[in-house]
Amino acid sequence: MNAIKKIGLTALAGSLVATSVFAGEMTVTGSAGFGIANQDKTDKGNGFSMTDEVTFAGSGEMDNGWTVAVSMQLDNNANGDTSGNNMDNRSVKIGMGDMGTVTFYGHGADSAFSAVDDVMPTAYGEAWDILGTTTSGGTSGDSDNTAVAKKGSIGGTTVENMMVYNNSSFVDGVSLTASYAPSNGTVVESVTSFAVAYTGVEGLTVGYAVDDNGLAGTSGIDYETMYAKYAYGPVTIGYQESSQDANGSTDDDGFTAMGVTYAVSDSLSIGYTTSEYDDDDNTTDEESTSINFSYTMGSMTLAGAFVTVDNQGGSSATVNDTSGYALDLSFAF
Repeated sequence: MNAIKKIGLTALAGSLVATSVFAGEMTVTGSAGFGIANQDKTDKGNGFSMTDEVTFAGSGEMDNGWTVAVSMQLDNNANGDTSGNNMDNRSVKIGMGDMGTVTFYGHGADSAFSAVDDVMPTAYGEAWDILGTTTSGGTSGDSDNTAVAKKGSIGGTTVENMMVYNNSSFVDGVSLTASYAPSNGTVVESVTSFAVAYTGVEGLTVGYAVDDNGLAGTSGIDYETMYAKYAYGPVTIGYQESSQDANGSTDDDGFTAMGVTYAVSDSLSIGYTTSEYDDDDNTTDEESTSINFSYTMGSMTLAGAFVTVDNQGGSSATVNDTSGYALDLSFAF
């Protein structure tokens, strides 16, 4: 149950559309919880962790009917920082009615492409995203000491301080999302990304997204993904294919994912998800499989997954065949 403290706000938006903003409200939301995660062939140490995030959100309505909302998240471990001084995800959103919304993200944005990099049905997390990024790699002098980093999914490009536009009623049953990521120290050219989704048939969602990624010099990578999901009664199934096409001889990779969930009751859902990453630089594919669940009772949610990863990072070395689990208990407020 949300504990909301309302604070009267008055703001001026003359720089936007030369109109005023009426009094709005501020909300504070978060969750209390802890979890445990572990996997073989990796020294994780203490596998316990706890949530440490609180989000402050404010909103108001201008006299032309547009809305303005701001969201700022405090996170003790934002961006890997342990000092407790970092602010994490933050954004300003302008709602323009039937014309859609424009959001400026200072941090924590998904591009139009990365927001749908893996949208397969799951009760808890993507199959490739539960375990750590690499194994410990065996002992010194071991011929099998060849641990490599996990590939995950084909996710497109995101940067700090980027813009995202969304119109959920672009055409009847069709939504449109577009994003613009300006150049920075690692992305020399600006990046545009587009995504469309069709939901005009009951239970069916079909989507497509592209990302034109300009990198340093002439080295560029184009991303593309297509997916379909269908829900019938308590069962939801999905399939997705993604690819990246580089203008060099390598990095022409592929990604596929599948998932199915079953709502046992209003409180309990179970799922089975798989994904496969075809790395152009390797002869073997990384394969991830997850059995997952989620149980909700009031404000409490217990969720978890057991995951296996074969050929992590595209390596056939035995050390890169790993498995593990994650279990989280949270209380929303």
